[in-house]
Amino acid sequence: MTGIKTTGEKKLMFFSGRAHPELAEEVAQQLGVGVVPTKAFDFANGEIYVRYQESARGADCFLIQSHTAPINKWVMEQLIMIDALKRASARSITVIVPFYGYARQDKKHRGREPISARLIADLMKTAGADRILAVDLHTDQIQGFFDGPVDHLFALPLLADYVGAKVDRSKLTVVSPDAGRVRVADRWCDRLGAPLAIVHKRRDKDVANQVTVHEVVGDVKGRICVLVDDMIDTGGTICAAADALFAHGAEDVIVTATHGVLSGPAADRLKNSKVSEFVFTNTLPTPNELELDKITVLSIAPTIARAVREVFEDGSVTSLFDEQ
Repeated sequence: MTGIKTTGEKKLMFFSGRAHPELAEEVAQQLGVGVVPTKAFDFANGEIYVRYQESARGADCFLIQSHTAPINKWVMEQLIMIDALKRASARSITVIVPFYGYARQDKKHRGREPISARLIADLMKTAGADRILAVDLHTDQIQGFFDGPVDHLFALPLLADYVGAKVDRSKLTVVSPDAGRVRVADRWCDRLGAPLAIVHKRRDKDVANQVTVHEVVGDVKGRICVLVDDMIDTGGTICAAADALFAHGAEDVIVTATHGVLSGPAADRLKNSKVSEFVFTNTLPTPNELELDKITVLSIAPTIARAVREVFEDGSVTSLFDEQ
């Protein structure tokens, strides 16, 4: 079964690119549908070919593709798949982007820089997307880059409830790894009833992924600290923040992040870190070399599936997070 029909022959069809098929299968299972069979391959010169094996005419189509490595290939494949749905006379096209590529390039820090996050939104709109559904965007302003509805999902309930169930909350302190994450960390504090601390850092603008940690603001001595972030790429920022917490007397440190990008030296840094546990969601596939006991991956598929159903049934995606 690859579709859901409701009164009036309204039909949901679920499609997936090749970037993260495991997540697509989980979401489809939660929805009770099958992923529409798709023929997709690369030509010898790297060009991508896509053809759907079933008609999408008049259907509400949901296309999932997470922007994992090699990111440019999967972004391009998603654009081609959107174009194919548009030309197949789909009734509507909702693009599900569990991890939104180029999200860190959301503004100009200095002159002569691009705003690549806006470019990605423009490309999706031009290809034919009617709606975007994303999980934990790097900044909220990215929602305004797309000229149409954007449903912003949050992994906070999933991650916070997991951490809250396994630690002594009376000893818990929520820590923001930088000033930009304070608002999110504050929501964690409200949900877990824990105090807040902040790691102050300075990033070298001329050297990518180069961070110097300066000081910890807040009491972390003898506390179980949970560092909260939206993504971990090379692991330099978060591991340096954890070292600063231990240097200030933290009893233990747990790191949580929605997106485990985990590129470059991340594997070695996570393995050698004193952090007791790293908790991610499966918005991105976890590299095989990082299948460690200290890494926990929680499934975001139920959250995405519930949002898809709300969109399809003209419900409220916001209602899924009202408890926050």
